[in-house]
Amino acid sequence: MKTWQKIGIGAGVVVVLGGMTWFSVYKSNQDVVTVQAGRAARGDLTSLVTASGEIRPKNYTNILGEGMGKITDISVNEGDHIRKGDVLLHLESVQPGADVQAQQASIDAAIAAMKGASANYDSAIATVAQRQSDLNKAMLDWQRSQQLFKEQLISKQDYDASKSTYDGAVAGLNAAKAQLDSSMATRDQARFNLDQARAVLTHQEDVLRKTTYRAPIDGIVSYIAVRVGENVVPGIQNASGSFLMTISDMSVVTAEVKVDETDITSVKDGQPADVTIDAIPDKTFKGHVSEVGELAILRTTGAAAMTETTANTQEARDFKVVITLDNPPVSVRPGLSLTAKIQTAQKQNVLTIPIQALAERTQKELDEAKDGTSGSVTLAAAKSESDSQKTEIQGVFVVRNGKAQFVPVQTGITGVTDIEVTDGVREGDMIVTGSFKALRSLKSGASVKIDNSAPKTDQSTSS
Repeated sequence: MKTWQKIGIGAGVVVVLGGMTWFSVYKSNQDVVTVQAGRAARGDLTSLVTASGEIRPKNYTNILGEGMGKITDISVNEGDHIRKGDVLLHLESVQPGADVQAQQASIDAAIAAMKGASANYDSAIATVAQRQSDLNKAMLDWQRSQQLFKEQLISKQDYDASKSTYDGAVAGLNAAKAQLDSSMATRDQARFNLDQARAVLTHQEDVLRKTTYRAPIDGIVSYIAVRVGENVVPGIQNASGSFLMTISDMSVVTAEVKVDETDITSVKDGQPADVTIDAIPDKTFKGHVSEVGELAILRTTGAAAMTETTANTQEARDFKVVITLDNPPVSVRPGLSLTAKIQTAQKQNVLTIPIQALAERTQKELDEAKDGTSGSVTLAAAKSESDSQKTEIQGVFVVRNGKAQFVPVQTGITGVTDIEVTDGVREGDMIVTGSFKALRSLKSGASVKIDNSAPKTDQSTSS
């Protein structure tokens, strides 16, 4: 056999053996799934609820129009620190001031009339006393005249004169008493007129007072809605008065956030929170939950979810949660956007796994994987399934002897990236953590190959 023939035969053998080796490797790796994996480990875990909202003062008041008139001057500017009772603005007060002066004059006249009526009443009392004294004297003279007349010691003329004097005294006393009653009525009327005038003055003074607006609380002027020259109208039954400005007491600053309805059950009063304010980057402020809302609020409209018009809507709901900042910055202002992370639970030295390692499988899928039959999520929804077969089971894939075994687990609190496992896996178990595509289709018992290298970037799509 020639040399070149030997070389050709040798090359053919090498090719055949290489092909057989490649085919063997290809068949062995054909059903192997490449996954990322990590070990279940112990560590500290903090459960957080993240929500967004805005800065709100705990106490603030909106100044609304109480009187009617044109604004003549505004005494404060936005951002000014003011004390309770400081003047905020003035309305034109010519007519209210004139009304007060006129009513004060009416009160002065009523006081003078009251004094005159009281003097007349005192005079009437003195007159009644005088008439009573005259009657007593006339009665004694009349009684004496009767005795003397019986004894025929005086004439009939003197007797009649004495009786006439007595009758006149009686009439005079009655007239004096009538005059006293009249004086009393006049005095009472003068007093009532004075009380009425004073009540009208109180009303006029209140109208005048409402032309000068004063701060009801200490704080800062956080917003002014009007300008000099604009007209102010008071509120009526079905409409509020003109909105003038807002006074905010920034001594206690709160963060008002909206928490999703799925997280609200874990939020409680007193829980610590970290607050980051968009306008003050790279700083975190400590606070604590001071109020948890009891009524759901529709996410888009902000309306209460218990009204008749919103009762049957399927729109997402939030709950208001108020966080009081422990040491708010001096530069903070109402309305600043913020993000709050509320610590709802904290545990130390617990068994944890990455959150993305959790998967769900139905009992039918697990049974098919155990029996080696083909199955899919679509087939798992067949009509012949029982309720127990359709129930989804939460678990993880544990790598054992090169195969991924689905293990049901019980979970505890959830952290930012990890979740507590209370039952199902042990410390050190190798857990499949990705990729998402692999976890979605991975079957229990499938052969896996662990590759934790960073995913390659598609250079054709990068620019």
